[in-house]
Amino acid sequence: MSDVKLTAETRTEFGKGAARRIRREAKVPAVVYGHGADPVHITLPGHELQLALRTPNVLLTLDIEGRTALAIPKAVQRDPLKGYLEHVDLLTVKSGEKVTVEVYVHTEGELAPGAFLLEHVLSTLTVEAEATHIPESVTVSIAGLEAGASILAKDIPLPKGTTLAIDEDAVVLQVLSAQAEEAPAEGESTSTEA
Repeated sequence: MSDVKLTAETRTEFGKGAARRIRREAKVPAVVYGHGADPVHITLPGHELQLALRTPNVLLTLDIEGRTALAIPKAVQRDPLKGYLEHVDLLTVKSGEKVTVEVYVHTEGELAPGAFLLEHVLSTLTVEAEATHIPESVTVSIAGLEAGASILAKDIPLPKGTTLAIDEDAVVLQVLSAQAEEAPAEGESTSTEA
């Protein structure tokens, strides 16, 4: 898990015009909420935040005008065409607190010889972990699996202190046999004539 320190500034201007001005200054408008406290509207340095959000489930240590807060990204809004950050919602967390997050499922190994396809039914797994020890991803071996095999959520090894937050019998991966098209019988045409 990655921990990134960012310096935040509180903001008092709201609305589209204020947000545009903030983004022109290479900053990102954000809101920090959680633990029953009033939401705090802040601005964050755009480039540093963009780099931090490349890491899944990053833990942010925010310095908000001399006060330190731990937070995780809850919602990230990006421009649909250019991809730059428009707004970020951050959830405050405390050390030792459990949070529910999604982690990516990575595979390792080779399927059994033959024409098989691996279908990722779920590309992420919802887990509960301590806020300061959130795994970036989980890895499962697919070595030797044949057509018809499935890997359930309960079959995926989780890091210590991490528990499943979804149905343990949910199918995460399944191996399918490749379906080949039948060759046309002799004398049949493959084109459709009207």
